[in-house]
Amino acid sequence: MSNDEAGSASLAVIGATGLLLVLVLWLAVLGVAMRTRLDVTTAADAAALAAAPVTFLPFGAAGSAADEAALFARLNGAELLWCVCGVDRSFAARTVEVRVGRRIDLPVLGSTRIEATGRAEFVPARLFGGPESDA
Repeated sequence: MSNDEAGSASLAVIGATGLLLVLVLWLAVLGVAMRTRLDVTTAADAAALAAAPVTFLPFGAAGSAADEAALFARLNGAELLWCVCGVDRSFAARTVEVRVGRRIDLPVLGSTRIEATGRAEFVPARLFGGPESDA
């Protein structure tokens, strides 16, 4: 093997190593983003589930349904962005919808906010064995 061939092989190894490092970094960033997305989705579901019954009665909650959603979003590492969870004292079924987010810093890509929406249905009549309890 001549010196020219040895030099070319060294450049090829350096290039392949660099490409491998870029691929590993990209996969790490993708993994962090996917894990954060999963965590934020969990926070959205928890917030919606916590807020839904509070639209009917406080059930021990310290504030409104939106306050309860914000609390559970925060406990799961996210921030409540909005909540469709107004008070409804009727026995009608209702669906609560929330949107939560978390800001993360990703190498190379910078800061971004990951968001998710959660929904929960609550049927107060089921608490008392009412007409909706068989559904």
